[in-house]
Amino acid sequence: IMKKIILLSMSLLILNVLNSCSSIKVIADYDPLVNFENYSSYAFYKKGVDQVQISDLDKKRILKAIETSLQSKGFRPSEQPDILVNIFTKEESKIDIYNNNGMGWGWGWNPWFWPGMGMQTTQISTRAEGRLFIDLIETKNKRLIWQGSGVGLLEPSSDPIKKQEIIQKFVNEILSQYPPKKQ
Repeated sequence: IMKKIILLSMSLLILNVLNSCSSIKVIADYDPLVNFENYSSYAFYKKGVDQVQISDLDKKRILKAIETSLQSKGFRPSEQPDILVNIFTKEESKIDIYNNNGMGWGWGWNPWFWPGMGMQTTQISTRAEGRLFIDLIETKNKRLIWQGSGVGLLEPSSDPIKKQEIIQKFVNEILSQYPPKKQ
């Protein structure tokens, strides 16, 4: 029975580690009447991208990550694109409150049960959660045909290369939903 408990514990530990590696939650929505195979070129929607309220350096990193991901899917940049790419970002502060209170019983110095004192601890932590929206707009009709969004924890980093890697992973997760799988 001890072996089963150890195996179960190890399995749960491995699942927890794997789950923690995938900390980006992705949602995609699209127009089901669109044939996504018709699109092969893109350009950024300058008016929309210019309105995004993040640092210019992070904006460049996001656009570079989108370019890399789209080009890996066979898209090419164009002056007369099939689709326009727009982005929107949102940041929210999350507050986590953990209340732990306990009451225990234990042995005293004599053979009778001696009541133990419980303690309540409260831990408060804040974290920044960021959301990135990527919109694909059909150029011909100026209509939204696909939108992907990803939400995850923002980890501050002063290393620009590390920032680019994190942003690339974030964008890749979102654009992994494009094109939509046929049902």
